[in-house]
Amino acid sequence: MGAVIGISLAMLAVAQPGAEAAVTRSEYCSRLGLQLDGAIRTRAEPGASAGQIAEVTALQDKANRFCAASKQAQGIRTYANALKLLGVTPVDLDQ
Repeated sequence: MGAVIGISLAMLAVAQPGAEAAVTRSEYCSRLGLQLDGAIRTRAEPGASAGQIAEVTALQDKANRFCAASKQAQGIRTYANALKLLGVTPVDLDQ
């Protein structure tokens, strides 16, 4: 009887409804890259300084290189810094 209960509990833990797989660093790089693209487009129009946009674009290029070179943690940090320069909060992994 105890074995049956143990197996049932184990199956419940594995098959949680609504449970999502963890986001990989590669996926997070992609999400932040898309967020930064959108932020650059929206911030460039209302009057962000050309110097600020150039700095953010340079950080974006650097982050792209990090993510492509399997250095996702550095890429994620670089994307986050670029977003913060634009006054945008980076997307959260838990969302």
